[in-house]
Amino acid sequence: MEYVQLGQSGLRVSRLCLGTMNMGSKDWKPWIFNEKESEPIIHHALENGVNFIDLADFYSIGAGEEVVCRVLNRIAQRDRLVITTKVGYAMNNHTNSYGHSRKHIMASIDNSLKRMRMDYVDIYMLHYFDTSTPVEETMEAMNDIVRSGKARYIGVSTMYTWQLAKILQVCEKRGWSKPINMQLQLNCAYREEEREMIPFCQNQGIGISVFSPLARGILTNDLQSTRNQTDFFTTEMYNDKASFDIAQSVAKVADNRGCHPAQIAQAWVLSKPYVSSMLVGADSIEQFDSALSAMDMELTRDELYELERNYTPCDVINDYTVGQRIPREPRPAKGHFA
Repeated sequence: MEYVQLGQSGLRVSRLCLGTMNMGSKDWKPWIFNEKESEPIIHHALENGVNFIDLADFYSIGAGEEVVCRVLNRIAQRDRLVITTKVGYAMNNHTNSYGHSRKHIMASIDNSLKRMRMDYVDIYMLHYFDTSTPVEETMEAMNDIVRSGKARYIGVSTMYTWQLAKILQVCEKRGWSKPINMQLQLNCAYREEEREMIPFCQNQGIGISVFSPLARGILTNDLQSTRNQTDFFTTEMYNDKASFDIAQSVAKVADNRGCHPAQIAQAWVLSKPYVSSMLVGADSIEQFDSALSAMDMELTRDELYELERNYTPCDVINDYTVGQRIPREPRPAKGHFA
C-alpha cells in the first residue's frame, strides 16, 4: 500500500480508502451489507494496508457508523486509522435534522461519536454546501469541533468551486481551521471537476479523495446488480450515449489487457497525479483486490487515448442538479427550427 500526505496537512492516508456506503442496515437499501457480511471486507482492507475509512451519518441513517465501527473497534487499533464521517443529509423528518446549522452540526458530531463508540473522528466533513445557512455559522461550528478535540481536521464534499472558495475565505478571515480534503466524484465518464475544482484544490493545498471511480457500475459493463436495479441515481447520472461509449472503451482496453473492466477504470483514476486517495466501495474481497491490482497498473498512451476519446462535456453532478441533468445527446429541434 502507498501512503500520501493529504494536501498540505501532515496527515498521511492510504491511496485506497474504504468506502462504506454499502455497509449498515438492509432496512435502508436492499443492497446494504449487515455486520456479518461487512466484516470480511473491512478485515481484508485493513490487512492490505488501508488506514483511511470513509463514513457518513446518513449511511443507513446512522446504522452504517454503528456497524463499521463495531468491526473496527473489535479488530483494529484506533490510533492507526484515519476515520472520516460526514454531516448534512436528513436523519429524520424533524425541522432541524438536516443541513449545516450550528444546532444540527453540534448535535450530529455527538451522535456520530456515540454510535461509533469513539472519542474523535480524524476528519469531520460537510456532505455538501448548505445554501440556506450562513457560511460563517457553519464554519465556526466546524472550527469549534476541531478545537474541542472531537475532530482532528475538517473536510468538504460535492459542491461548486465558488462555494469552496467562500468557505476558505471565511476561514482565512476568522483564523478558523480550513478543510484539508475535498471528496468529489471522478471517473472516465465524469470529468467536469477537472475544469475548476481540482485545479483550485491543488492551488490551495487541499487533498482530493475520489468516489465513484466505476461510475456507479456503468464502467464495469454490469447494470444488473441489485444496486443499479434499485438506485435511480445511476440512471440520473450516467444514462446517456457518451457514458455507454466510454464504458465500451473501458471494456476494449480491459479485453486487450486480459483483465476486468473495473481494474482499468480504477487505474485511470489512480493515474491522475492530483488524486490523493480513491474510495473503494467493494461488495466482495475480490472486488477490493481489483482496486489493489489497479494500483500497480500503468496505462499506455494508446490506452489513455481510447479511454478518453469519447468524453464530452456535461453539466455538473451535485445536489443542486438532481432531476435536472441533460443527457449528453442531441435534443430534438423545436418551434421554427423543427
